[in-house]
Formats: sequence, C-alpha cells, structure tokens
Amino acid sequence: MGHDLTEGLTQRLGGTFVADFRPGGSQTIGTRQVARARPDGHTLLMASVSVFTMVPFAVRNAGYDALADFDHLTMIGNTLFMLVGHPRWPTLEAFVAEAKRQPRQLAYGSWGVGSTSHIVMVDFMRRAGIELLHIPFGGSGPAITEILGGRLDLLFSTYASAKPHVEAGRLRGFGVPSAQRVASMPQIPTMIELGYEGFTFDAWLSVSAPAGTPAPILARLETALVDIFARPEMRQRLDAVGLEPSPPGAAALRESIRRNLDLNRDLMARAGAMAE
Repeated sequence: MGHDLTEGLTQRLGGTFVADFRPGGSQTIGTRQVARARPDGHTLLMASVSVFTMVPFAVRNAGYDALADFDHLTMIGNTLFMLVGHPRWPTLEAFVAEAKRQPRQLAYGSWGVGSTSHIVMVDFMRRAGIELLHIPFGGSGPAITEILGGRLDLLFSTYASAKPHVEAGRLRGFGVPSAQRVASMPQIPTMIELGYEGFTFDAWLSVSAPAGTPAPILARLETALVDIFARPEMRQRLDAVGLEPSPPGAAALRESIRRNLDLNRDLMARAGAMAE
C-alpha cells in the first residue's frame, strides 16, 4: 500500500515520493518521526487505526498526541473483518448460548494482546454478555491454523484471510462488523443484522502530516489523496486486499480518531492492554 501511495502522489503532484518504512516500538518510531518533522508537506505518515487510537493506551509515553501533533488528511480504506467459527458451531446464536452456559471454557484467538483482532472480540463479548478464554498468537497465520484445527472456537479474522476457508466450508462465517454486507460474500450478515446494534469496527489506514503544515499545502494534499484512492483502478486494488472504502477527507478522519479514542479507552482496559 505504501508503494501505491507514493506512486499516486508522484503522478498527481509531480516530484518524487519515497516510502520509508520504520517498523518497531509498536509503530511508534515512525509516528514520532513524522510528528517531529518539519511541517512543509514533504513528510507524511501512513498509519493504521491502532497507531492513533490503541497504541496511546498500550504504550506509556508513546511520544506523540494523536490529535495535537498531526494535521490529518484522509482515510484511504478500511480493513474488513469477519467473525468466523469452527464448523462444529452451526450458528452464532448456538455458540453464544453455550458460552453463557460455560463461562471462559470456550476459546478465541487473536494476533496479540491489544491488537485489532483482540479489541474487536472484547467489544463483541461485551455486547453478547459472554466471557471467553483468550489465546493470543504472534500473527494472523497461526490463529487461522489453530481454528482450522479445531483448537479454537472463534476468531475475528481479516476478511481476506477468512474468505477462502469460509467458501471451502473449513470455517463458518457468522458476520461482518460493517455497516453493510460485503458484495463478494453477500450471504454473510452484518453483526447489526444479527442483533448487535451499532456494532461496526474501524480498522482503517490513513495519511497525516505534521501539525502546523500550512493550510494551502494541506488542501492540495487532501484533494490529491482523495482523488488517488477514489479512482476505479485503485478501488480494485484495495478490494483485492480486503479494504472497503472509507469516508474521505480530513474532517471524517479527525472525527473517527476522536470517536475511537473514547471507545478504545474502555475496550483496552477490558482487554488488559493498558500501560501500567
């Protein structure tokens, strides 16, 4: 996705844009670098929802303020999730009923404490009134392997990872935490349709600039980014990796960050993922 971003900006604005990947420190290293960069439009941050709305709770002194240290530009796509279960569970209703009869006896997986897959499940358990045993893994691959092997009962997987297993009958797709059904698997209901009112989950990617970037530069960047990611060929590439369209523009991104900061403060505490 970083290559798509730099290529699109180069074509749209001219000059040369280069992706500089800075992993580590729960994604705080690159984020801090951009927060402290000269606000001239030459340094941008492509980040996930967790950088702005989960890491600030999980990492003591992350080194940046999610709102004050950035001029946010736009969301570029939202990672689709799907709640999947081992095929021994015929329906989500049957699973929830059994989980209520046997608190903490049924297990779910995630790709780490405080990860998106963990937090969305914590939200589901809160809404369903159940307690499950959490088994974290080092990534999505091992979690998928374990649920396929029947050693897990439930998993919020990325849609792209779950889709082939659901289509083959190896996993049962229960629902998607989105406002509407996914066009490529219209038989899978939304969590809202299953009775979980308002249950959606934000897992977007976004682009931001350092705070203090001049307004004309911000306007030019925002317009270019919205145009790049609205193009049909880009939408096809995003669809291929399981990203759905997100509301474009700076205002929508800022509002989503504020809303998710409020929501995740409680969910991160419930998940035991708050910094001590």
